[in-house]
Amino acid sequence: MDIDFLSFTILLVLGFIASFLNAIVGGGGLISLPALMAVGLPPSTAIATNKLANTISNGTSMLTFLRAGKVDVKKNRKIIPFIFIGSFIGAYTVHLVSPAILKPLMLVMLVLVTTYTVFKKDWGQQPEERILSTGKKIIFVGAFAAVGFYDGFFGPGTGSFFIFILLMMGNDFLQAAGNAKAFNFTSNLAALAMFLLLGKVNFLYGLPMGFIMIFGAILGSKFALKRGTKMMRFIFIIMTCILIVKNTWDYFSSH
Repeated sequence: MDIDFLSFTILLVLGFIASFLNAIVGGGGLISLPALMAVGLPPSTAIATNKLANTISNGTSMLTFLRAGKVDVKKNRKIIPFIFIGSFIGAYTVHLVSPAILKPLMLVMLVLVTTYTVFKKDWGQQPEERILSTGKKIIFVGAFAAVGFYDGFFGPGTGSFFIFILLMMGNDFLQAAGNAKAFNFTSNLAALAMFLLLGKVNFLYGLPMGFIMIFGAILGSKFALKRGTKMMRFIFIIMTCILIVKNTWDYFSSH
């Protein structure tokens, strides 16, 4: 595949911006996936290549939050296998069904997530110790697996959904962001494994984009850790609103 230098440069710049935002509150796929499609990759290849770049980016973010003590390894290891399986199946489903079928549901979920966060003003400012019943644990694990499936199947907004579920479990915004990076890395890795098996990954774009996204992920993670929960809440609301507007526009312009 021929590479246009200007397009390739723009792709790297957008990849950096996407990883910076993704490291803070998620939503980077809103930028990186359309950028890959804009350079001429088919949707399934763009999704697969985006997973390669995002696996590198989210792995970097996860390590930064891990060093800062914002990733609960003990609790996460019980949830991670379900996310991995969900994403693995989701990635396999991409070449069978168009990801567009999930857009209406994703829009509804994003509106609910944003509305809840806006009106619950002190939510996620302080961590809360919550004792979850067995039934609630099953519901939360099911929700994580469903988001994992969504990430393998499509992707944009995954980090925001993970953060929202973690906030519901009692994490503050910083804890939720750190734990979400571990979950997002897992779902990216599972999807990437499936896409590699299917031969859908474009390394010519994915590896350089992933390399430049390392720097965006480091800066974004440090920004989040420095600014704290109030700034995280504000950026989270802004990003979910942008996701809603962008995906609403895409949905109605394609009909």
